[in-house]
Amino acid sequence: MFRTNTCGELRITDAGTVVTLAGWVQRVRKMGGMTFVDLRDRYGITQLVFNEELNEILCTQANKLGREDVIQVKGRVNERESKNKNLPTGDVEIIVSDLKVLNASVTPPFTIEDNTDGGDDIRMKYRYLDLRRNSVRRNLELRHQMTMEVRRYLDGKGFLEIETPMLIGSTPEGARDFVVPSRMNPGQFYALPQSPQTLKQLLMVAGMDRYFQIVKCFRDEDLRADRQPEFTQIDCEMSFVEQEDVITLFEGMAKHLFRMIRGIELTEPFPRMPWSEAMRLYGSDKPDTRFGMEFVELMEVLKGTGEFSVFNDANYIGGICAKGCASYTRKQLDQLTDFVKRSQIGAKGLVYARVQEDGSVKSSVDKFYTQDVLMQLKQAMSAEIGDLILIMSGDDVMRTRKQLCELRLEMGARLGLRDKNKFSLLWVVDFPMFEWSEEEGRLMAMHHPFTHPKEEDIPLLDSDPASVRADAYDMVCNGVEVGGGSIRIHDPELQDKMFKILGFTEERAQEQFGFLMNAFKYGAPPHGGLAYGLDRWVSLFAGLDSIRDCIAFPKNNSGRDVMLDAPSFIDQKQLEELNLSLDLKE
Repeated sequence: MFRTNTCGELRITDAGTVVTLAGWVQRVRKMGGMTFVDLRDRYGITQLVFNEELNEILCTQANKLGREDVIQVKGRVNERESKNKNLPTGDVEIIVSDLKVLNASVTPPFTIEDNTDGGDDIRMKYRYLDLRRNSVRRNLELRHQMTMEVRRYLDGKGFLEIETPMLIGSTPEGARDFVVPSRMNPGQFYALPQSPQTLKQLLMVAGMDRYFQIVKCFRDEDLRADRQPEFTQIDCEMSFVEQEDVITLFEGMAKHLFRMIRGIELTEPFPRMPWSEAMRLYGSDKPDTRFGMEFVELMEVLKGTGEFSVFNDANYIGGICAKGCASYTRKQLDQLTDFVKRSQIGAKGLVYARVQEDGSVKSSVDKFYTQDVLMQLKQAMSAEIGDLILIMSGDDVMRTRKQLCELRLEMGARLGLRDKNKFSLLWVVDFPMFEWSEEEGRLMAMHHPFTHPKEEDIPLLDSDPASVRADAYDMVCNGVEVGGGSIRIHDPELQDKMFKILGFTEERAQEQFGFLMNAFKYGAPPHGGLAYGLDRWVSLFAGLDSIRDCIAFPKNNSGRDVMLDAPSFIDQKQLEELNLSLDLKE
């Protein structure tokens, strides 16, 4: 063994013991005839002491050490005179009697410290160095703890962990697939799974009853803070269950994780919020309920009651009330207006109104409305002295709500209401079964084609499919969708009707999903499930702004692995073996 102990385990009770340690040089400090070296490994830091009076050659050797050199030392554990209360090992040091350099390091491109001087790009390029930092390593340790607790909880509930294939057939619904050419089947392609959806349904047909898998999934989507091209799901499915059974079991799992990982005891049931209510009050199907500031619809108050054509021509007018923000300066209000106008939000403008000290209302559209109308606005918003009312309007109701949602979240952040150590969880339920796609010119499944409609809405599939609600549910934590699922269709006739509504011909449905439909003929049990986003859970528990920081080797915002320089071009010989030729467009 290269070591008898780690760099994080020695304590005052070990004083006098001779030990051997190995690790990386964190820093070297020279003080007179003494040299102090901080030795680091995954478990912690231990101070090494080299005394010129005791061993001049050894001290000279220590003075030549550089950051990130890998060394092995032997020495006696000694009680420190000046203790470091910030380190678990801060009461002791090692009086070194033997030093061996196992591997010298070149100068690192950035400092391996919690507060590093490396930017995102360079840290991603040298990710193996970034992973040495305590802050990043702790994220991976947290991820490990969570996966162990997930397995422990689900094993206790009778679930089997079953692996499913990484090379499957391409599916037409959902995000874009990553595809893999097959050398043995020229001109044909595998797809990497967006999720094991149809495979876990087949496991239910196979009688596995309760399945789970901590599995990689792949979606060729534009990236953002909570999205990577490859991500990890805690994927689960159960037979002979209804929606309430699934929600109860996985709410229990969330509470188990909070208790075991964060030490937080959640005793109350998570609230249930219909999708329509979430959109009406928050403009989002994943509302952040750590704070209020719910939307108030203002059509009756402001449309047609003044000469402001923007409101009079709108199909939606909504507002939020920012408590105590009437003191905002013109500069701050201009910043908010610029925020809602930026390209990713795309609003045309912002109207504001302040509740003055005397209770009157001062607005940016004063000249178009009487004080009586503005007082009705104040009443509708439940605004008080010192409050700021922010109003947005538009032709497209859903789009304007989403714009107002972004403004609400921005105000919540500015006011310190989005505390990362506060957790607010809920279930969003009763999603629409379908949504209209302008690009496709048809109804699309909001979740996937196998989602079961609510029993009472099944008759509407023939007369008004757009009004049908789904037996679907999402768990939301702090404005992040951490999990989602549904009860699945197990009746072949109902599944066939669903495909027809979605525009599938019988031939195309058979081509894409014939394997599943044929399996259903052999007795498919009622079943349903849920998939948690492991990356999102870990990032929430760690208080991170991006899931990238809890993934060992993530991609950047362009979907590139800058460390491996992937994706990359391949040799012409490889293309020929795959029967492929490239015709790249300009």
